[in-house]
Amino acid sequence: MNDTSTVQKDKLMSDLRLVIADAEELLRMTADQAGDAAADVRSRVQARINRAKDDLLKLQDAVVEKAKAAGHATDEFVHENPWKSVGIAAGVGLLLGLLVSRR
Repeated sequence: MNDTSTVQKDKLMSDLRLVIADAEELLRMTADQAGDAAADVRSRVQARINRAKDDLLKLQDAVVEKAKAAGHATDEFVHENPWKSVGIAAGVGLLLGLLVSRR
């Protein structure tokens, strides 16, 4: 999983949490509104908020599982190919050193 998609997913999850919080606050503020239509709308919105919360938790769990799987795959690769890992790390370190020294 690349860093850009992780950042985008984190931002999406944060934005969804804010929308859910705002919708819940709106429901609380309109709780004293009378009428069957208002009560029906509030119950539908509350049901959708609950569904969105469940979906958000599932998405968060899926992201965590993918991150764990990537970590395990990396760990496995390093254990199976220690010299390749050292070579890759040395190459990345060399490239970063060259980039930093140019600035």
